[in-house]
Amino acid sequence: MASPANSLAILLPVLNEGINLKIMLKILRATIEVPHEVLVVYDTPEDNSIPVAREMQRDYPSLHVLHNTLGRGVVNAIRAGVAAAKSDVILIFAADEVGPILAVDDMLALIQEGADFVSCTRYAHGGRRLGGSFIGGVLSRTANRLFNRIAGSALSDATTGIKMFRRDLFPSLDLQSKPVGWACAFEMSIKAQMLGLRLAEVPIVSIDRLYGGTSTFRLGPWTWEYLRWFIWGARRLRKVGAQPPIVRIPASVDWRGRVQPSAISGAPP
Repeated sequence: MASPANSLAILLPVLNEGINLKIMLKILRATIEVPHEVLVVYDTPEDNSIPVAREMQRDYPSLHVLHNTLGRGVVNAIRAGVAAAKSDVILIFAADEVGPILAVDDMLALIQEGADFVSCTRYAHGGRRLGGSFIGGVLSRTANRLFNRIAGSALSDATTGIKMFRRDLFPSLDLQSKPVGWACAFEMSIKAQMLGLRLAEVPIVSIDRLYGGTSTFRLGPWTWEYLRWFIWGARRLRKVGAQPPIVRIPASVDWRGRVQPSAISGAPP
């Protein structure tokens, strides 16, 4: 599947995430056990994430700092990161999120079991969203519920930016989003279903900006871009339909301290 040197590429698009990035990289280095590479992708030389990433490189040999020259925004950072990655499995991750790191092993397991596109979910199977903008949280939850009902989306959280997919499938997603927030993640979810890819979901507890930093959320621009993809996707998914995803619920510890093993529902198509 993946090259012997690296089985996973973790893309971290950043915009002045110096505070969060240092903590994120320490956690990644300590918890990701498979051979991997981390690409910190920045837009401008003034980004305060750059000196943090350069400093961490001394103790994290597989960490790379990449200048996105394709244009500003997450969508272009993802394009640049995928082009530079040497691994066959890509994980897109937000530098200000900590909780979803615990889901990486389950996401990789689903890829190894035959999934093409794995999306995390904050709104089903025990997933939760904590912190962040109140308005942004209400809009996100409402939009996902409406999209499930109107479009028949198979993914319970189409807008989350935590995605894993096979690198060779990326060109077929043909991203066309404007560089507004993480709208490209919504577009990816829609197109993965339209293409008939083997889908999977892993619940997460999303803790937005636990360590501070400044959000790029802007109500007006974000709302219009997400609404554009909502309408576009609803019109097309209703005609195509989508197979239910494989769902992997991570291992947990119950109130008596007993470990509950991972659970899987659904079968690979």
